[in-house]
Amino acid sequence: MEIESITHKALRRFFETGNARGLPGNLVDRLQKMLAFINAAGNADELATPPNYGFHALTGDRAGEYAMTATRNWRLTFKLPDAETVSDLDLEDYH
Repeated sequence: MEIESITHKALRRFFETGNARGLPGNLVDRLQKMLAFINAAGNADELATPPNYGFHALTGDRAGEYAMTATRNWRLTFKLPDAETVSDLDLEDYH
């Protein structure tokens, strides 16, 4: 899948350069694997296949957005403008 845009500044720098400054230290390895998984996926349906990162659609005022679990309280959130594109990728602390 093409990662079209990354909202989180430190996550964008990490994806583009590998520089993890600004990211929670305990997430770096997991985020690296998750970003590689998203980037290698052929389409949105593959995001729900193993390794299962808890891919799910959000509801309520966040309908139309999706999330994947990085840790118990950290999520990658994003939009899927089409079946092969991820946009507005963000790293959020849910708690």
